[in-house]
Amino acid sequence: DSLSLPTKTLLLYVRSKVTWEVQRYDGWYNNLAYHSRGAVGSPLVRLLPARYSDGVLQPLQEPQLPNPRKISDVTARGHSGLPSAHNQTVLSVFFGYHVMFEMLDSRPPGCPPEFMYIPVPEGDPVFDPHRAGRVLLPFQRGPWDKHSSQSPNNPRTQVNLVTAWLDGSSIYGPSSSWSDALRSFSGGLLSSGEQLDMPKRSGSTSLMWSAADPSTGQHEPEGLYELGNAWGNENVFTMAEGIVWFRYHNYIASQLSEKHSSWSDEDLFQNARKTVVATFQNIAFYEWLPGFLGEKTMPPYQGYQKFVDPGISPEFQAAAIRFATTMAPPGVYMRPLFNPNPNLKSGQDIDHLIMGMASQIAEREDNMVVEDLRDYMYGPLRFSRSDLVALTVQRGRDFGLPSYNQVREGLGLAPVGRWGDINPQDLSDLYDGDISKLELFPGGLLESVDGPGQVFSSIILDQLNRIRNGDRDPCPQPSQVTTSELHPCTNATKLNYFDDGSKAGFGISVICLFLFPVGQYLTLTNQNPQAKACEWQGPKKPLFPVSLLIDDRRKLQVFDQSGPALRSLSLGSQTHLDVLLSSNNYRRALLMKVPKEYDLVLYFEDEGQRGEFVRYLRSEVTDGGQELAVRDMTEKELLREAVTRDQRAQIVENFIRSAFAKVLEIENCDARDMSGASYRKTREALETELTRTEFADALGLKPDSLFVDAMFTLADKDGNGYLSFQEFLDVIVIFMKGSPEEKSKLMFSMHDIDGDGFLSKEDFSRLLRSFIEISSSLLSKSQAEEAIKDMLKAAGFNDKEQITWEDFHFLLRDHEKELTFAQLNIKGDKGWRSFSQSKPLQMTSSFLLPCRPGLQSPKVYVKPKKERYNRSPIQQKIQQFKRFVENYRRHIVCFTIVYGITAGVALERCYYYGLQAYSTGMPETSVVGILASRGSAAAISFLYPYMLLTVCRNLITLGRETFLNQYIPFDAAIDFHRFMAMSALLLTVVHSLGHVVNVYVFSVSDLSILACLFPKVLVNNGSEMPMKWSWWFFQTVPGLTGILLLFIFAFMYVFATHYFRRISFRGFWLTHYLYVVVYILVIIHGSFALLQEPRFYIYLIPPGLLFLLDKLISLNRKKVEIPVVNATLLPSEVTHLEFKRPQGFVYRSGQWVRVACLALGTDEYHPFTLTSAPHEETLSLHIRAVGPWTSHLREAYAPNNLEQLRTYPKLYLDGPFGEGHQDWTDFEVAVLVGGGIGVTPFASILKDLVFKSSVKFKIQCKKVYFIWVTRTQRQFEWVSDIIREVEEQDSLDLVSVHIYITQLAEKFDLRTTMLYVCERHFQKEWNRSLFTGLRSVTHFGRPPFLSFFSSLQEVHPEVGKIGVFSCGPPGLTKNVEKACQQMNKRDQTHFIHHYENF
Repeated sequence: DSLSLPTKTLLLYVRSKVTWEVQRYDGWYNNLAYHSRGAVGSPLVRLLPARYSDGVLQPLQEPQLPNPRKISDVTARGHSGLPSAHNQTVLSVFFGYHVMFEMLDSRPPGCPPEFMYIPVPEGDPVFDPHRAGRVLLPFQRGPWDKHSSQSPNNPRTQVNLVTAWLDGSSIYGPSSSWSDALRSFSGGLLSSGEQLDMPKRSGSTSLMWSAADPSTGQHEPEGLYELGNAWGNENVFTMAEGIVWFRYHNYIASQLSEKHSSWSDEDLFQNARKTVVATFQNIAFYEWLPGFLGEKTMPPYQGYQKFVDPGISPEFQAAAIRFATTMAPPGVYMRPLFNPNPNLKSGQDIDHLIMGMASQIAEREDNMVVEDLRDYMYGPLRFSRSDLVALTVQRGRDFGLPSYNQVREGLGLAPVGRWGDINPQDLSDLYDGDISKLELFPGGLLESVDGPGQVFSSIILDQLNRIRNGDRDPCPQPSQVTTSELHPCTNATKLNYFDDGSKAGFGISVICLFLFPVGQYLTLTNQNPQAKACEWQGPKKPLFPVSLLIDDRRKLQVFDQSGPALRSLSLGSQTHLDVLLSSNNYRRALLMKVPKEYDLVLYFEDEGQRGEFVRYLRSEVTDGGQELAVRDMTEKELLREAVTRDQRAQIVENFIRSAFAKVLEIENCDARDMSGASYRKTREALETELTRTEFADALGLKPDSLFVDAMFTLADKDGNGYLSFQEFLDVIVIFMKGSPEEKSKLMFSMHDIDGDGFLSKEDFSRLLRSFIEISSSLLSKSQAEEAIKDMLKAAGFNDKEQITWEDFHFLLRDHEKELTFAQLNIKGDKGWRSFSQSKPLQMTSSFLLPCRPGLQSPKVYVKPKKERYNRSPIQQKIQQFKRFVENYRRHIVCFTIVYGITAGVALERCYYYGLQAYSTGMPETSVVGILASRGSAAAISFLYPYMLLTVCRNLITLGRETFLNQYIPFDAAIDFHRFMAMSALLLTVVHSLGHVVNVYVFSVSDLSILACLFPKVLVNNGSEMPMKWSWWFFQTVPGLTGILLLFIFAFMYVFATHYFRRISFRGFWLTHYLYVVVYILVIIHGSFALLQEPRFYIYLIPPGLLFLLDKLISLNRKKVEIPVVNATLLPSEVTHLEFKRPQGFVYRSGQWVRVACLALGTDEYHPFTLTSAPHEETLSLHIRAVGPWTSHLREAYAPNNLEQLRTYPKLYLDGPFGEGHQDWTDFEVAVLVGGGIGVTPFASILKDLVFKSSVKFKIQCKKVYFIWVTRTQRQFEWVSDIIREVEEQDSLDLVSVHIYITQLAEKFDLRTTMLYVCERHFQKEWNRSLFTGLRSVTHFGRPPFLSFFSSLQEVHPEVGKIGVFSCGPPGLTKNVEKACQQMNKRDQTHFIHHYENF
């Protein structure tokens, strides 16, 4: 039998190359019947059923079983220094450890990580000397078979990470790749280091287990010896064992190479390996084992038995073989003694240690364990010391070992019935006197005297015998050391992975990432490097750049950077000036106190500029004989001292409210200020004096207005240039409570400067002009003069040189009712002015039809029958909800579907990672961060791709023409796009915050845990230290792409704000093109699959294909050059473009297109509504210059530019695209509401309507009400031309036009009463508006939408649905929407609103 042959004899027999089946390194196919038996990763083989609390996987712990640390204290504590009863040496002990590492390894933590921390009893002298009572010894459960833990019939079964065979895996490694890493591939040798008799040291990528040094904290894998045993560097003794076998292999290979020089490296290596493994088996089975068991020997070898399972049993691994810990000494001598180099850096050091181990007797074979292992066993860096005995007890519970008596019965031994039958220890109290609870390891220790007891011996013999019989390829003294003689062990230390430096860097990085968008927005909005100074206008307001100038009249002018003066301060009218300077924060702030006005607060670039301004100001003031007082204070106090514009406005409002409350005798609660105001504020309001500018602002007029000048001069009795409270009161008493005669007399007196009771014709013309000039932007000078002349003629004043008050009052005889209710429309009195009137004025003139000769105006303001609306509040709410659902049922359905899917995918991921992903270990590691990040990631993965569908303009336009328009609100696509984008942004923030939590948790988790969570990225090599937070952020693909995405989103969302879209549409458009980069980065971000397999592409493919199709449609047509037929520059910065209609271009009135001007670049497209009608041969646009691109477009078509080009710049056209306005034909009655430039879509609709009616084209729409709301009619004179054309062609009276001019005050405001009189005189005489030249009546103020819609119900009672289409600023469309909602609460006509904002 070759097992008994010595090595030299084996060498003599080796005469040939490799002719046998070379055994695999991973143990597979050694067993012919079951190929995986004994292989790497094979499950442990239980001798007895598992003992778990639930029968499946939950271990028994306190209080069912005693505390492991207490068991250790009672069972294994004792004196060290007793020699081995069988004269075993320390070398024998650590050879036994080498044998153990050869055939088992379940020490690395399992995945997912599971924790079974061992509570340390309070007051433990080693681990809890301060009696904190909160100390835990770290413990993680071991690796287990993923197919187990299913039921009591299939309980948790642990796995062995090395081969169970004695096949040299501790020398050559458990895999072929590991073996290759150790080989030199020359002469059959293993790789040597700097010395030939020492292995090479590992690099950073080695698989060697680099357990941290508890005394130094060193944990890096560099510098470890590369051995076949992953734990070979755990301590110097196992390292020495590994180096001995390394030397032995190289010795055998060298001998073979000398004898067989023709052999290849592989031949030499495999023959040497076979010899080394045979020698190792021979020593283990027949020399070490009998000595360890006390002369108990293996039974005779009967040959290979293929049905024998060599698998390691949990009883052997977690209990029996651990008996060797009782023989480990507290220290080992080196020969020669007092060796100066104990660090094993050379081959000689290994020799000295081996000699010391061979000559030193081991500890007594009993139940005592030296305190170095029981109290100072190395632990993780988080808690650097542990208790080996307590850990072994806990490992037995983790493995579900049966009790001591159960094992005895299973081995055919009699159970122990009394505590005294085994080595007596005080364990009875810990186990409540129940010996059946006694666990295998402490029980086996207690029965062992001078060697392993019956239980441990039986288990060990069984295990080694099964390994030998199941192997298809077996091959043929100094004094004891005591603790007192050694240096004391280092006490337990704790390590915080997330130290102070990491906290600061992590916190700063996170804050910078999330504040970047805010900082970017503030930086871009506050950029102005050319500002000489900046005016501070109040807290939470940006600094406003200004320039300063003191003119010849000693007035301090404050200019905007664009040129116009913002305010003017007269220095000459002040007796003294108070100037306050800041004394901190770079000393840049200056406050100038301005009596009777708000203060001026300036920030200069530096203290030098401020000082220069103060010196200049002092010279100007002192030259006029005035005094300049300068004081210093802190910037905070200075800003607190300042009276801002808003504060001054509040003071003025209190002033006006006080006056109204006094005049109208309004209760304090109605006036909303005086009862709740402090005494200081009340006094401040009463002592305030209004400036001319504030007085004009209160009236809503310009300070240089004739009306303001006349009224201010009349009211300012003391002539000091300010209105006191009493002076203001005297005027408004007449306006608010006076009779029509008193009001007209006051208006007359305003222009009767000499007070003789007469006005010359020139003075009277000046009076009329003071009212008509309110509409100076509406009427040209010639039109105003013509209107005045006409009114004088109508009143019969042509022959009079002087006009009395009676004549003037006679002129107003037809408008006494208007004059009765005429008031001053003072800012701030809204909301309680109604208290001054007994009832509102009811007008009988029609707002629905213009006054035309021969036409009977319907009574459109019939008082509604309110009794039919008398419902309980609950019924009203129900009706309101029903109408809301009816109005927005398509929106609600789509919203529910989209956000239902979003919530569904998010909740599915949250449910999975919260309850089902137990095998990943994520729920126990970072449940909050994982739920937030994965749930939001799923929602984002759906929202971002499907957001593309909302901008597929061509597909949306096509969809509007299909049945899908009945179910999908295509008109709301852009609104839905914004809503989805904001939702995605919010979820992106949640996702980022979730990962912030994750990164923090990962940065404080052991490497063993991270290796479970991220097996593709990290390997657990025992170094424990996790990756730094910076690694997760900046050195991983998901981290780096995530940060890039945050920056890109910041740019996209900041430039998508209303502010930046208004000032730079091109910036918005260019940053939105980053969506291509976003989708690429998101795909890369998820492709790394740190937590789960990528899913984003699954969501992206369907909408992405549709989006590409839409883009292809646009690209196919928008690169065709369209010639411009005519270009006209209209007033109010409007550019009219008429261009050729492309062949096959079909559109409906109300649709829009995107155009690019070749002279301005071919890649910048802007949307505009077509103002041409579908029947016209050309297309036309009216574009107002309100931004950079539209301004440049106007310049491109300016006459001087066209002279150089000699032709109109051509256009690129993309469209048409649909919107809600094109559905006007679907309603019998349609209301079109246009605000400002928002009137453009209705120009096309009006022309289309009139044309279709003139050619007898059958359409459903029978009546259109067009409401044009504009600040001043002259801004859009081209619209007047279109309306005039419509009025001339509208023979069937299909269109009713109403124009509301909002620049003027409300209709019955005193300052517009005369204007109203002028308009009615003009309308009466010429049957057209004085201001528009149209037959349509012009109204002053804002449309009363609610009353207007209410009257429509009475005029068209047969109509069930009325379509309302509005386009304009958000304020206008919101008012229309509110009115529609109010009307829809009633059970009558249903108003369906479509709107578009610009």
